[in-house]
Amino acid sequence: MGFLNNKWMRAAVPALLIHCSVGTVYCWSTFKQAISEQIGMSPFAVGWAFSLAIFFLGMSAAFAGKMVERDIHKSSLISCICFTLGMVGTGFFIQFTSGVLALIGIFISYGCIMGIGLGVGYLTPVKTLMLWFSDRKGLATGISIMGFGLAKAIATPIMEMLQNSVGIAMMFYILGAVYFVLMMLGHFLLKKPDGWVEPDGKKSEFHAVSMFKDKTFLGIWIMFFLNIHCGLALITYEKQILGTAFAGAAFLLAVISIVPSVTAAFNALGRIGYSSLSDKLKERNTVYKIIFASCIVATAVALAPFSITNGSKSVIFGAIAILLLIVVNLGYGGGFSTLPALLSERFGMDKISKIHGLTLSAWAVAGLTGNNMSELILSATNNTYDYILIATLVLYAVAMVVCVKMVGKKAAE
Repeated sequence: MGFLNNKWMRAAVPALLIHCSVGTVYCWSTFKQAISEQIGMSPFAVGWAFSLAIFFLGMSAAFAGKMVERDIHKSSLISCICFTLGMVGTGFFIQFTSGVLALIGIFISYGCIMGIGLGVGYLTPVKTLMLWFSDRKGLATGISIMGFGLAKAIATPIMEMLQNSVGIAMMFYILGAVYFVLMMLGHFLLKKPDGWVEPDGKKSEFHAVSMFKDKTFLGIWIMFFLNIHCGLALITYEKQILGTAFAGAAFLLAVISIVPSVTAAFNALGRIGYSSLSDKLKERNTVYKIIFASCIVATAVALAPFSITNGSKSVIFGAIAILLLIVVNLGYGGGFSTLPALLSERFGMDKISKIHGLTLSAWAVAGLTGNNMSELILSATNNTYDYILIATLVLYAVAMVVCVKMVGKKAAE
């Protein structure tokens, strides 16, 4: 039975099963248009389901920390039930209702119920991984959170195939059943190391409000929020940015269809790469400095005269846009995977699930602001993507300042 009681089978495998399931939330663009056409509502109105899912993901994680600390099996079961029930409910409202009623049902199912499953499921395996991989915490969380990033690359072609063969509603039913099996398997396998005892609740008293009075925590929250906000502002408009950059180079337009899978792979690579790198650095915060510096450079290059909106639309300008999206995806994924290890470095392991969950509230806020900032900019500037780049460039620079000035370096041990 030793095979079933090691760090891979009790931490890494169940974490991947859970995260590869809940990470499919980022496949939203794959079926957004199909839902819009099926229920007779605008893509913009339907798009709020994704924003709500990210909001409830972050907020449920923020409030679930205490439960996760006490009982990972309870939290993994709740995650499984909420996530798969949300998927099946989404399929139900698509199939049997239309118009505003369908929209409200999707908001409740996909946005609220599934979003809660997302947040609890995202948070649940993280501390267990760091306990089993105590000497390689960055690698451990990178493995798990890489699964969240890989989910899009794995599930997108499957979802497209199911939509074409059985329809959008049936797609949600089938995937709901598949993910239920995968997440339940993760639920049964997940286990903390033998001998680990959670500290007494009184000794590890936790007050969320007081955390925001801590300069280091506030700095981490702000830079985490800005990284997600800027990432979503660009990632959710990948196809449109590429379409603008490649316009006039018709023979290359086919590239656009495969780029999202490529960037999703880099998103996953950033999750395992940056977090593993943090294990080898004396200061994990250095990873965020690398992320913000690379995003600032890539965005500035993309803003060079005539590169995106007013360029000659040739191979070189398309390559610049692709490079930008690759760099942003790398940093977006790396920001997530390095976060738990950075928090444990600054605040210790005793309350890590609570602190990590509270930090994920930044994800909730960014889920409402990131893509909607881009939508507002495009509406106000006649679809000029350069202004989105200007906004994200400024915010990446702010994130760098916060990273250096507020998060700084860890105190000497």
